[in-house]
Amino acid sequence: MKPLNKEDISQDVFDLYDDYAHNKIDRRKFIENLSLYAVGGITVGALLSFITPNYKDTLLVKPNDPNIDSSYIHYESPKGGGTIKGLLSKPKNTTNKLPGIIVVHENRGLNPYIEDVGRRAALEQFISLAPDALTPLGGYPGNDDDGRELQRQRDKNEMLEDFIAAYTYLSQHENCNGHIGVVGFCFGGWIANIMAVKIPNLKASVPFYGGQPSAEETSQIKSALLIQYAGLDTRVNAGWPDYEKALKENNVEHTVYFYDNVNHGFHNNTTPRYDDAAANLAWERTIAFFREKLI
Repeated sequence: MKPLNKEDISQDVFDLYDDYAHNKIDRRKFIENLSLYAVGGITVGALLSFITPNYKDTLLVKPNDPNIDSSYIHYESPKGGGTIKGLLSKPKNTTNKLPGIIVVHENRGLNPYIEDVGRRAALEQFISLAPDALTPLGGYPGNDDDGRELQRQRDKNEMLEDFIAAYTYLSQHENCNGHIGVVGFCFGGWIANIMAVKIPNLKASVPFYGGQPSAEETSQIKSALLIQYAGLDTRVNAGWPDYEKALKENNVEHTVYFYDNVNHGFHNNTTPRYDDAAANLAWERTIAFFREKLI
């Protein structure tokens, strides 16, 4: 059988995967419903293999890239999970103080894709820190299914404290100039939005398809925002009109982009939800925004 491609797959399959990835249905129900689309010689196994993240062949920046220094560190999060592990990445032979970026993972811990995003930021001449909110439970377990299950065991507001503590750690790092932004994806998009609420000195926030703060929370935002949504992501996009209203009423600096005909998770190049054109454009806008606000 020829390899599957996105054009072979119904949008309903992507919507089904979104429900599964966000804990709206369990794995048994996911497989059961997925079988409805195993037609025309396409097996459930083939569908499952196609839609499951491929971390082995998708890294854009290898961990040993000669242009960066990237290693795990630990920092304290007294209001969150205690001691938290994170991947700290910076350009090789850094002498100048650099602007910082906190990279916030999805609802499954610090997987290889998010580590890769942290290294991509370092190649752009930032110092980045990508924390693992699963550290108190042993860290990212090596696969996303178990990662999601572990993350469900943690309180989201305690995890928020872990990323706020990452901001504090990075702001005091000898190679950071104290100007820090945050970029987050999915769950991390919500974290990026709420960090803008909670940290008055946060310079810039880039939430990718993230849940929105309340109107009261939005009134506290001092950061500049670059907000990125997937056009087909009706679940998250439903919260945008109220968020937009609150942002305008409170004169919060913000720019929003909707990327047409792409799914939630379009920036994640390890799954077929990835859209190359939208992901590259969104990342270019992200880096340009951080250069404007942090340097």
